[in-house]
Amino acid sequence: MTQTQDRLAEVRRVLEEKNLPALLVMQAENRRYLSGFTGSAGQLLITPMHAILATDFRYWEQSAKQAPDFTVYQAKGGLKDLLPSLIAEASNPAHIGFECNTVTVAQYQDMQKAAPQIEWSGVNGLIENVRAVKDADELALTQKTIDLAEDGLRYLLSILKPGMTEKQAAWELEKYLREHGADGLSFDTIVASGPNAALPHHHPGGRVIQAGEPITVDWGAEIDGYRSDLTRTIVLGESDAKFREVYGIVLKAQLNAIANIKAGQTGKEADAFARDVIVAAGYGDNFGHGLGHGVGLAVHEQPRASFTVEDERLPANSLLTVEPGIYLPGWGGVRIEDMILVKDGGNELLSHFEK
Repeated sequence: MTQTQDRLAEVRRVLEEKNLPALLVMQAENRRYLSGFTGSAGQLLITPMHAILATDFRYWEQSAKQAPDFTVYQAKGGLKDLLPSLIAEASNPAHIGFECNTVTVAQYQDMQKAAPQIEWSGVNGLIENVRAVKDADELALTQKTIDLAEDGLRYLLSILKPGMTEKQAAWELEKYLREHGADGLSFDTIVASGPNAALPHHHPGGRVIQAGEPITVDWGAEIDGYRSDLTRTIVLGESDAKFREVYGIVLKAQLNAIANIKAGQTGKEADAFARDVIVAAGYGDNFGHGLGHGVGLAVHEQPRASFTVEDERLPANSLLTVEPGIYLPGWGGVRIEDMILVKDGGNELLSHFEK
């Protein structure tokens, strides 16, 4: 079986488990994961006997090459125009699931008008949960993105100096990644210096980087659709006692989590390995986000390690970021982020940049 056939078989197994005879897929990463099609528009209709990719004129030739395990339906109109014939192509299932977190209200209304005979059922996370478990090819590709990202930061640190702006530093890192094999960035690179480091998702600006202050760099490379996500917090020159205190707490929290996370734990249990350390040090109110998330075709995907996730468990062979942080308004912040492969008996650290 091909990789696509394996993935379809798993999705069909889940559909049977949920007593759902068909699934309409519109979410971009899910569409790519199941079919191999990388175009920006299209729908998949999956049944026990059918795997159909509907897309418009721009992608007819591309879809035939990229999705050989799918029947390509040449759509010539919008969703409400193509649905009746697409459903007929799939032998007219009476009940179809759709991705309720992706479909807009307007699209849902079009679906109901185009196919009023269909029982439409919203599903959430069905394919995302399948995607959470990575195969050998996905892990190899992810490791390439991590290795490239780490090379990029080594380059940036070799040229980074006081007087550069955050924007200049972010551009130098992006340029290196693209010139050395990245198809793009996992997300817009974060370079946050001084008080800006207290903003977890700061956008690099014209602020001039200075010696002795915290500088948080959150970055990643994208290759063939797969992504990495890493963070380091550094100081140019001498760090002060406050930085050393905060950095030491975050590092202790991260190392404790990496030492203890394993498959089968809830997201809340995994998060607690780091959070309890930070709370005990008196900075619990300054760590407001979850400990980590999955990474793959999307930079944020299943599973999740967070104090809000009490029921979902970490599956074996899933990827997870481990990124505790402490953020102090007016001073700055410290975040350290690595990627691990979650296993039954523990985990494997995939990123190895110096801390």
